[in-house]
Amino acid sequence: MTTQKKIYNRQFWVLCASSLLFFASFNMLIPELPAYLTSLGGPEYKGLIISLFTVTAMVSRPFSGKMADKVGRVPVIIVGSMVCFFSSLMYPAISTVFGFLLLRLVHGFSTGFTPTGLSAYLSDIIPANRRGEAMGILGTAGTVGMAAGPAIGGVVANNFGLDAMFYTSSGFAISSILIVMGAKETLVERKGFTTEVFKIHKRDLLEPRVLVACIVMLLIAYSYGTVFTVIPDLGEYTGIRNKGLLFTYLTISSLLIRLVSGRASDYYGRRKILIFSTAITTIAMTLVALADTRLMLIAGISLYGVAHGMNSPTLLAWAVDLSDEKNKGRGIASLYIFMEMGIGIGAFASGLIYANDPSRFMITFLTCASLSVLAFAYLIIHWLRRRPVTYT
Repeated sequence: MTTQKKIYNRQFWVLCASSLLFFASFNMLIPELPAYLTSLGGPEYKGLIISLFTVTAMVSRPFSGKMADKVGRVPVIIVGSMVCFFSSLMYPAISTVFGFLLLRLVHGFSTGFTPTGLSAYLSDIIPANRRGEAMGILGTAGTVGMAAGPAIGGVVANNFGLDAMFYTSSGFAISSILIVMGAKETLVERKGFTTEVFKIHKRDLLEPRVLVACIVMLLIAYSYGTVFTVIPDLGEYTGIRNKGLLFTYLTISSLLIRLVSGRASDYYGRRKILIFSTAITTIAMTLVALADTRLMLIAGISLYGVAHGMNSPTLLAWAVDLSDEKNKGRGIASLYIFMEMGIGIGAFASGLIYANDPSRFMITFLTCASLSVLAFAYLIIHWLRRRPVTYT
């Protein structure tokens, strides 16, 4: 058995540090963007804040997956962080709704690249029987960034203004680049950067081996898009004035469970953990749908954080398990494509369903609960078929 010391070496912790800074960079903006868009004169476009971001993240996944498998893991990580760096710098220069929405599209390319590169890199340096645990630790680092980001962004915005918050976000992004530049490339057969990377074929769009994990991801990611779009308004409706506070509850509860859930998926199997976590997602979204007090909303969003913290590392580890050894980047990118699709659809559809009408909070989140039930049923059916899948 490989020792923990040998598994979690300097390369691994460099990945974790870069992930923390990257996720803090763009997440510190999210709680303030709805009000910022409203100040520009576009409150009816709140649903596009997340959905536009996820559209380009999804579109860029085939490129990032192919680039990770052909050019290298580190270049993919750096490209995404560079996009994050320049996008954050541009927000203060935007003065129109159209310009804001266009920049959200560009900013989305960042998450289309960096997470793919980070996960592919990790899959190269961690043995399969510790993969869930390692994904949990890497996810924990990202979750710390997601938890700290909104809090830092809120403090900076309230004391120094929105422009200072955007520049702080940019500083975090460049820091994530500087840290990872010292990491040793792990892709053995590198073909160099050529125009071939931009030629996407059908086989680059989806790794068939990971389809089952992708379907589950699509169904449960809808809730994530809905939460990030509608929760700030629901929080204000129930009397929570600090818009970033609910996201902090979500990310902290997700943080606390990731290490345990990742290790559990290595021991008990990916599907069993996902069956449990999709059930928790259903309960959490139902609680949020029924929430009419601050305490009930906090309980619901915290429980959702637990479910999310179990889902993410388990699905990532499962996607790598199912992928062909030479196409791990494609397999990870496929999972992220379905994730972005689910988040984007969730953000856009929830914006339409909610329509700035507080009486529609319940139907908005019960829709999330219904899709989680579908994910749960799909996993049960797949499990009963007892297909011979590695680490499942």
